[in-house]
Amino acid sequence: MKFCSQCGSPVSWQTLDGDHRPRFVCSSCGTVHYQNPRIVAGCLPLWRGQVLLCRRAIEPRRGFWTLPGGFLENGETMKQGAARETLEEACAHVERLELYTLFDLPHIDQVHVFFRARLVDTRFATGQESLEVRLFREAEIPWRELAFPTVGHTLKYFFEDRVRQLYPVRNEPLAPLPMKPLERF
Repeated sequence: MKFCSQCGSPVSWQTLDGDHRPRFVCSSCGTVHYQNPRIVAGCLPLWRGQVLLCRRAIEPRRGFWTLPGGFLENGETMKQGAARETLEEACAHVERLELYTLFDLPHIDQVHVFFRARLVDTRFATGQESLEVRLFREAEIPWRELAFPTVGHTLKYFFEDRVRQLYPVRNEPLAPLPMKPLERF
């Protein structure tokens, strides 16, 4: 950040009295520009034992498979964001969204939240950010072609939890992993 979004004046990087982290502070109007983690909201869309996955048409990880999800927009709830992203990426409508996994990724200043959700029907298609969208049974999941560790962990938990028919909310931090094909967890 070089300029204040309030008045356009230059900003400086400084630690204010009573704070323990440096922040961008406007040299003219004094506005403190806090930079906070971004929330990624997504769905684990289900249909009769199958999971809907999207092959990414955008970077990062273009060509790899993911659950539909993306950055939360201002003015929407996490559930609304997850449903919107599912509609945008897979042209699919979901219902009965239930919080399922929440991953802290402090190394990239993000929090990833996934909701278990039921597809309303099987009318889905590739959205602008997807190359392909399809339903997968557990044995068909392309584990080595998953885009992100949070997707792999969510799928792993789902298939384990499905056996017991108990779906606890999972919350854990994830350390950075090298960006290479993932093995099944």
